[in-house]
Amino acid sequence: MGTISARVPDELEAELEAYLEGEKLDRSTAVRKLLSEGLEDWRRERALERLAAGRVTFARAAELAGMSAWDFAQLAKERDVTWVSGTHLDEDLGAL
Repeated sequence: MGTISARVPDELEAELEAYLEGEKLDRSTAVRKLLSEGLEDWRRERALERLAAGRVTFARAAELAGMSAWDFAQLAKERDVTWVSGTHLDEDLGAL
């Protein structure tokens, strides 16, 4: 397991302390959890952006997001991302 060290503003550290108390977590566990959740959100947003731009198929976007096709379809619907295009339709249908 790698080690990451970072300096943060005092306000962010105070917010982290409140999070630690509220979630009953130690600092390392909390930082790992928050980093993991942040990266998960980032992967999903990046996948949605690539899908909306037509750079990847729906199936590939779901894979990049780390989600099932059905869950990713729901996310795309919630974010109002249109993903059906003539260019990738056959490939998307084949993946489902």
